Amino acid sequence: MSSKPRPSAGVFRLREVVEVDLMMKILAVVAGVMMLFFLWPAYKHWSANSPKAEKGDWSAALFALGGVVLLVALLVMTVR
Repeated sequence: MSSKPRPSAGVFRLREVVEVDLMMKILAVVAGVMMLFFLWPAYKHWSANSPKAEKGDWSAALFALGGVVLLVALLVMTVR
């Protein structure tokens, strides 16, 4: 009978967690690349046929953005 030291169960569990974590990262990258690949034709169409900004568009966008900034500032002040 050999007297090799037997690793604890925790070591095997750690290896499984690391392997699963690595696989999840690889699958996430693959999914992101596939999404970019399938959405590329739609992006090209949208960028070629997008409406051009007119005179009042930028002021309306800045007004809405300013409202959001004020709302966030109000929420921050209420929790202090």
